[in-house]
Amino acid sequence: MKKYIYGLLFLGLTSYIIPSENTETDPVKLEVKTQKMNTLGLIGGTSWHSTLDYYSTINQAVNDHFGNNTNPPLLVYTLNQAEVHRFQREDKWDSIAGMLIHAGKSLNKAGAESVMFCANTPHKVYKSVQDQLDFPVIHIADATSKAIHKKGLKKVCFIGTKYSMTEDFITGRIEDNGLEVLVPKEDKVINELHRIIIEELTYGEVKPESKKYVLSVINKMIAEGAEGVILGCTEFPLMIFEDDLNVSIFDTTKIHSQSGVDYILNE
Repeated sequence: MKKYIYGLLFLGLTSYIIPSENTETDPVKLEVKTQKMNTLGLIGGTSWHSTLDYYSTINQAVNDHFGNNTNPPLLVYTLNQAEVHRFQREDKWDSIAGMLIHAGKSLNKAGAESVMFCANTPHKVYKSVQDQLDFPVIHIADATSKAIHKKGLKKVCFIGTKYSMTEDFITGRIEDNGLEVLVPKEDKVINELHRIIIEELTYGEVKPESKKYVLSVINKMIAEGAEGVILGCTEFPLMIFEDDLNVSIFDTTKIHSQSGVDYILNE
C-alpha cells in the first residue's frame, strides 16, 4: 500500500515539474498575449440596463483585442437608481455627488486606477467628484467630441435628460471642443423626452409611440442643420438605431465604453 501511495506521489510530482517538450509550439500557449492592463472601475446603476451595455461592450472589445477570452480587470459599483432619482427631484445634487465620491473611493480601494460614470447625467457633478478623487474620472463628453471630430462633422444635435438638455455640463464641454450643438428648446418637448427616459427606458421598456416621438424630435433638428445626433442618455440606444436615421448616430454608451477600453489597454 505504501509503495502504491509513494508511486502516485512521485508520478504527481514528476508530472508537475517536467515541462512539455512542445512548449514553444503549443497552440494554446501561443494564442495567449501578455499585456499590462489598467484596472477600471464602473460606477453604474443609472440604469443597470445601460451599465450592462458598458460591461459587455468593454469585455467584448478586450476579447477581440487579444483574440481569445482574455477579460479586463474591471470593477463595478452599482448605485441605487431610485435614490439617485429622488435626489434629482429634490434638487440634492450634493447628495448625488456624495454617492459618486463614495463609489469612486470604494472602487479605488478595491484596485481601480480610474473610474467612469456609466451615464451622462451624473456628469453634472463631475467637477465636484473629480476634485475629491486623486485619480482620473473619464469624461463622457470628451470621448464623444473626439468621435464627432473623427467623422468630420461640425454641427450635431443632442437629446438626453432634462438636466443635460437645459444645462451645459455635457453640451458645453462638447462645444468647448469646437462643435456646435443643437438641443430641443420647448419645455413640452424636453419634459416628454425626460419622461420617456425615466418612466420607460430605465425600466427597459420601449414603446413604439415613444420611439416615434423621439425620432420626430431628432428629425426636426436634422432639418435645422444637424449632421449627426448624440444620444446623450445611455438609455436611448435601447430605442434608436442606425437604420432609423439618415445621419450619423453617436451612441455615448459605446463611445464612452471604448474610451474605457483604450484606458485599460494603455491606448
